[in-house]
Amino acid sequence: MLNQDDQLDQIYRALADPTRRAVVERLTAGSATVSELAEPFDMSLPGLTQHLRVLEDAGLVRTEKVGRVRTCTLDLQALGSAERWINQRRQAWAQRFDRLGALLAEDDEPSPPTPSKGRDS
Repeated sequence: MLNQDDQLDQIYRALADPTRRAVVERLTAGSATVSELAEPFDMSLPGLTQHLRVLEDAGLVRTEKVGRVRTCTLDLQALGSAERWINQRRQAWAQRFDRLGALLAEDDEPSPPTPSKGRDS
């Protein structure tokens, strides 16, 4: 079993390619055969199969072969782990920006006037 960092590396590496992102996007609408997935691309079926293998290795896509037909399905759990990683970073940065905003707001508050001392005092 891959550790979480290795799995995230594979997920983001798989999603770095525009063809694989398009396949994932298509699979959000539901399962599809390899032939259906290959239709919009100007590549051979073996070329698309290589992309699908990368997506499978990353855990993003599951395939099932029935007879001669291979059907692909998106695995939302793998996408969820990538989403959680991004959201954790987003929350950390939001907290930092909130603290920075609070500090800047303190600097913007007018300080109470200090009594001026005259020369005669």
